[in-house]
Amino acid sequence: MRKTNAVVLEALLVAALGLALALAANALSARGLRLNRNYFPGGEKPVVGHSGTNSVATGSNAAPVDPLEAVRQRLQRNGLKMVRSNEVAELFRDPRYEPGLVLFIDARDDQHYVAGHIPGAWHFHHYRPENYLPEVLPACLVAQQIVVYCGGGDCEDSEFAALALREASVPGASLFVYAGGFTEWTNHGQPVEIGARRSGQLLKPKP
Repeated sequence: MRKTNAVVLEALLVAALGLALALAANALSARGLRLNRNYFPGGEKPVVGHSGTNSVATGSNAAPVDPLEAVRQRLQRNGLKMVRSNEVAELFRDPRYEPGLVLFIDARDDQHYVAGHIPGAWHFHHYRPENYLPEVLPACLVAQQIVVYCGGGDCEDSEFAALALREASVPGASLFVYAGGFTEWTNHGQPVEIGARRSGQLLKPKP
């Protein structure tokens, strides 16, 4: 029994000595931890809600991230402007649309464009700009406002197309990206043209 007590006492002394040496080393080290410092401040940090969507938490309050706002900020960093569905609908009905002062540019591939696009929209697939620029560029250079769109959602082809047009000397001030894209356009029951540009073949809106 006495032997056991001696072993326990010896272990406690070794532990106390080790702790004292560790604290002394931590205090003397330039990289040591400061015991009075809060290493986990309650600033902004991303959290995941029950729906699986990201949000930003400030203290105990959490606000969901608006995907369109995230797109707007990204476009702004690239010197581009975003338009929403109500603005796009107004531009489509703007008197300047028929004479070509307002343009719509469809940035999707050939198959999607032929299957349906905003009536009168020009086609510009940025992966092969040389196939489209000879026709599209002159129209863009006289336009006052150019709305570039793709499928919407996670599709970024409209952004890349707008940047390609800007590099081709289209004024950046006239370029706008429709983030909702063709998906949002059709979901709002807007008219859709099939085939070639100005084919006159319109799909009937969904009831």
